[in-house]
Amino acid sequence: MNVRHHTVQIKGLDVFYREAGDPANPALVLLHGFPTSSAMFRGLLRDLSDDYRLIAPDHIGFGQSAMPLVHEFEYGFESLTEITLGLLDTLGLDRFALYIQDYGAPIGLRIASRHPDRVTAIISQSGNAYLEGFTPFWEVLFAHAKDRQANETAVRALLEPDATRWQYTHGVPADRLDRLSPDTWTLDQTYLDRPGNKEIQLQLFWDYQFNLDGYPDFQEYFRTHRPPTLVAWGRNDEIFGAEGARAYARDLPDAEIHLLDAGHFALETHGPEIADLIRAFLARALG
Repeated sequence: MNVRHHTVQIKGLDVFYREAGDPANPALVLLHGFPTSSAMFRGLLRDLSDDYRLIAPDHIGFGQSAMPLVHEFEYGFESLTEITLGLLDTLGLDRFALYIQDYGAPIGLRIASRHPDRVTAIISQSGNAYLEGFTPFWEVLFAHAKDRQANETAVRALLEPDATRWQYTHGVPADRLDRLSPDTWTLDQTYLDRPGNKEIQLQLFWDYQFNLDGYPDFQEYFRTHRPPTLVAWGRNDEIFGAEGARAYARDLPDAEIHLLDAGHFALETHGPEIADLIRAFLARALG
């Protein structure tokens, strides 16, 4: 089924999203991470559109959505959550499953913990919700959170081409490197290199620290509401480590946890396998 591309206004800002599948089918909302966009879900939009309605937005400051300058919008994960909820309300999505990856996790889990009646299931692919998931990669980012000026040069290095490419290539087994398309990191870097975008990303790097304050609420939501949960995570991910995947079992003993021989962007190398896991999982979870 063809992918459709739309832009709607939410709180006065253009929000771009990709859509596939029959609107009458159960909905799956795909929330991307840093430094990418809804383009990361191009394979899932194709592979799952026969049975599900898929909605994949670009967050504000990413992809084809609006990119107000850092002094023109309150860039933070609370604001990104508000925009995402506004989009879901505008589309009339009262019930939906969530696919959360990287930045998509603090956005999606805010939505789920505050509106548990709306969320039918959760799929986490390097979507961290536990302190155990943080790796040494985060040391410079947490240092930046404490002292922005002293650590800005170091975190700016994470916005350069070598770092963007590394996000895709690290942890990928040699026999799957040829599945990586250079288009992915080239497109991401093009978006990062837009005038004013790196300042936006620095603000979001700084704001990330406040997501950790929400972890107790996310974990209480897991324990209380027991959402059907699938974890499909790259066990070689050096950004959100495999312990972050295993930690879901502490509060969700029925969670289905799969550690794939992949890195941070597991969809790029294990897309068909993840699609098969999702199809089987949602068939069970949604009946």
